[in-house]
Amino acid sequence: MKHLLSVLSLLFLFMVTSCESSSKESKDTIETEDNSSPAITEASAQLPLNTIKLPPGFSISVYAEVDNARSMAMSPSGILFVGNRNEDQVYAVKDTDGDFKADKRWVIASGLNMPNGVAFKDGDLYVAEVSRILKFKDIENNLSHPGEPEVVYDQYPTETHHGWKYIAFGPDGKLYVPVGAPCNICEPEEPIYASITRMNDDGTNMEVFASGIRNTVGFTWHPETKALWFTDNGRDMMGDDIPPCEFNSAPTAGMHFGYPYCHGGTIKDPEFGDKRPCSDFTPPIQNLNAHVAPLGVKFYTGSMFPSEYKNQAFIAEHGSWNRTKKSGHLVSLVKLQGGKAVGYETFAEGWLNQDTQEAWGRPVDVLVLPDGSMLISDDKGGMIYRISYSG
Repeated sequence: MKHLLSVLSLLFLFMVTSCESSSKESKDTIETEDNSSPAITEASAQLPLNTIKLPPGFSISVYAEVDNARSMAMSPSGILFVGNRNEDQVYAVKDTDGDFKADKRWVIASGLNMPNGVAFKDGDLYVAEVSRILKFKDIENNLSHPGEPEVVYDQYPTETHHGWKYIAFGPDGKLYVPVGAPCNICEPEEPIYASITRMNDDGTNMEVFASGIRNTVGFTWHPETKALWFTDNGRDMMGDDIPPCEFNSAPTAGMHFGYPYCHGGTIKDPEFGDKRPCSDFTPPIQNLNAHVAPLGVKFYTGSMFPSEYKNQAFIAEHGSWNRTKKSGHLVSLVKLQGGKAVGYETFAEGWLNQDTQEAWGRPVDVLVLPDGSMLISDDKGGMIYRISYSG
């Protein structure tokens, strides 16, 4: 009898151990298949966020850590996709517990050529390399194993000078893709340079939508008029204070915005300005400060911020690289009324120490979350910040 009890005890112990082992293996398998990593680490705690100056009632916090964070696009389910320029990866981050801090991060793709631009449509993620547009199908259900992307279009120029691209889908359902000038200042022979193009989501019917645009790395559509608005980086080597960078609007196709002949609407280019007068071109809605490198732009469509911010334009000014005293490195606000600019001011600053001229961050893109708060990406700091308002 004792022998039988001993055998039964050993059998029971074996079964319990096996169940525990099986449970552990199942848990480990889930974690491995998830393929995610923490979206926030101790690194963000070292940031001097207290130096960021905002209007009263606003605050800033870290939403996620993403190396060389550049353009952003969010899916309806709340997954944020992030491209980069200096590296070769595309990321996804998600706030799974609703605390307005992302807790999971995935690497969607590696080995790409300056995958700066990301856009989301009908469950698929579109990524812009220098010369190609890629599509990752059903990406929300395949974050851990996205598979090989489909090549949507591969006929863009291969020059890397201004070759990184911001992309977005317009109200017409078409994918808008810019092609920067392959130089600081030149008269490109091919009309595709210094333009914004558009195509169907399957890559067909690619056409030039707007021309004379030196290098736009951010555009959006007005929430009411549906017109395209975009930033443009002004040329270099004309001095610290000219020419201005630009904030433009292109409500219809076929408009020309002056590059390389005219800058800021009135400034004749010293090399090419004699060929065509500034009166031939569409002037900016707002001239921005010289060399601030305006990138991402969004109209505020949320309900969290005070009403005076509704439908106003927030611009990420990446910052100058060769100005005697640095400019930009901030988020600006362009106030609009009746389609015209009535104000241009700083909204958030502090990534640049004005005394030492050292910058610890450089804003890149802007995105409004469903709750009305706003995300700002920072490629130098490798962060995505959330700006909120509590009154």
